[in-house]
Amino acid sequence: MRARAFLYAIVCFAALLSAASAEAFQLITPEEAALPSATMATLALRGSPTRRPGIVVISPPVDAGLMHSPLDLKLEFRAFGGSKIDPNTVVLTYLKEPLIDITQRIAQFITADGISITKVQVPPGKHQFWIELKDNNGRLGGTEFGFQIAK
Repeated sequence: MRARAFLYAIVCFAALLSAASAEAFQLITPEEAALPSATMATLALRGSPTRRPGIVVISPPVDAGLMHSPLDLKLEFRAFGGSKIDPNTVVLTYLKEPLIDITQRIAQFITADGISITKVQVPPGKHQFWIELKDNNGRLGGTEFGFQIAK
């Protein structure tokens, strides 16, 4: 009987640990999501569009429609002409009034190749973001992306 109780306690403890490690990453708080939407001032990206760094939204897919949270957030960075993306120049802005710079929240997930975060927790609603970056030659690239989370 004692062995059974001990085994049960171990199983419960292991389940608790795995649940904690599987927790979703909170990208946006409900209070931030409730703020009014905003837009970024039009950014004039100068230079050759074939040499300017690019950002490709892999997940969630651009045409995904209504989604459920948590979701995976994966952006791929592309540099051209032998240049490399400088991860220290990446800025991610949540388009709310006022604009919310969430770069520091995701800093640990930013690499020269992109951003990859699994199990991103986002409140219900429409969410729009602006991301910009520079390559090691100082060329600026940026794009707007978004998704909608079901209630």
